[in-house]
Amino acid sequence: MNIFIGSSSQQPYRLAENRLGWPQVKRLDALLSEPIPIHGRGNFPTLSVQPRQIVQVVRSSLEDQGLRVHSVRLHGSAASHVLHPESGLGYKDLDLVFQVDLHSEASFQLTKAVVLACLLDFLPAGVSRAKITPLTLKEAYVQKLVKVCTDTDRWSLISLSNKSGKNVELKFVDSVRRQFEFSVDSFQIILDSLLLFGQCSSTPMSEAFHPTVTGESLYGDFADALEHLRHRVIATRSDHHCSSSPFLMSRH
Repeated sequence: MNIFIGSSSQQPYRLAENRLGWPQVKRLDALLSEPIPIHGRGNFPTLSVQPRQIVQVVRSSLEDQGLRVHSVRLHGSAASHVLHPESGLGYKDLDLVFQVDLHSEASFQLTKAVVLACLLDFLPAGVSRAKITPLTLKEAYVQKLVKVCTDTDRWSLISLSNKSGKNVELKFVDSVRRQFEFSVDSFQIILDSLLLFGQCSSTPMSEAFHPTVTGESLYGDFADALEHLRHRVIATRSDHHCSSSPFLMSRH
């Protein structure tokens, strides 16, 4: 699929947001409820995990241990898919962003320890947990570990293995200069209200009764970024201005 990299008018960065419509909220709820396999190496069994489950378990455990989670967001191509699945771009990884305060090495270590501990909880019934250590779980289920700690960037990433390439990526962010490459990947959907609704409401969601869910575009203008997504225009932005390149590219 060929996509023209188009230009945009120059404008300063500003965080733009928009309320999701009912069809988008339904797609988001379905995406968070669909079990995703986390494949184990060697003899370790495959874990079947709903994204909403792992978010709730990780968030609860972090806050129980004193690390406040300010918000949880769906980021990147999965968020773009929720907003406009007809784009044809699809999505690969499931990027879940936890906004937290990472002021110390202990905070970084806590996020890793909590994720590994929750993997233990998701092991199938009948699997002996007695001799399974955090290091064992890391070797069995973690595809990638990243830690960035500089004056401007403080974040970590834990990517959980999936043989089809649709990895569950848990990103813990204190600060980061840039979280997107193209406008169509700049969307973040705040999950807090939907997750709370699922925990507290006994009434199923409907068009007349569902939580308010907000999406944001880090590109700077939600409407512009959504138009790029709808028309398959890939726009980039430097720290000071939008830019374009006069060639075709292919996204898979």
